[in-house]
Amino acid sequence: MRHIHITEGLRLRFPGQDETFDLGVEIGMLAVLMDQGNREFTRWISSVNVEQARALAESLGYRLVTGTSDESWTEVTLRSGRARPALRLVQSAG
Repeated sequence: MRHIHITEGLRLRFPGQDETFDLGVEIGMLAVLMDQGNREFTRWISSVNVEQARALAESLGYRLVTGTSDESWTEVTLRSGRARPALRLVQSAG
């Protein structure tokens, strides 16, 4: 049994449930937040759930960016809309 990140400072546990249940709850929470139309949000999810979260995000028009990570947890940020290009200033040679 592990804690599931709901929002900053709030985590839940589901005693008596297995790991697959916890993974499903995490994906379900991300799906709800995306369905609500949140333009950007960050959550901590199980590291083994990142690829499934990425596939869900892409199918709903979001981009998933990973942040801080360890063996068990990965911080993910989901953003909707088009990605802005990373522009940089360059000097001309003339």
